[in-house]
Amino acid sequence: MENYFDIVKTAVKAIDSKRGSDIEVIKVNDITVLTDYFVIATATSNTQLKAIADEVEFKLSEQGIEPHHTEGRTSEWICLDYVGVVVHVLLSNSRDFYQLERLWEDGEKIDIDEFLVKE
Repeated sequence: MENYFDIVKTAVKAIDSKRGSDIEVIKVNDITVLTDYFVIATATSNTQLKAIADEVEFKLSEQGIEPHHTEGRTSEWICLDYVGVVVHVLLSNSRDFYQLERLWEDGEKIDIDEFLVKE
């Protein structure tokens, strides 16, 4: 089994490399059986949304890790399910509407500053 936190790190770095914003990682294994971590990020356009999702898939695929399931390739929200890690990339209006962070606010927010490129 992959180390789920390694998947989180790779996903965060891939999102950051494509200039995804407001990246949040929430550890939810104590409050749901759905997954261990949610990675949530915002894209500013459909083009960027697809580029971020493609980069996450590419970088994890390089490590031999393939998504169990993907959703939303033609919408404002792409979900990449890696079983222990679920990556949500949303356009800002969808992120504001669904407020996933509020839904999972009982989870543990993970500090990801060390994975982000400093400008």
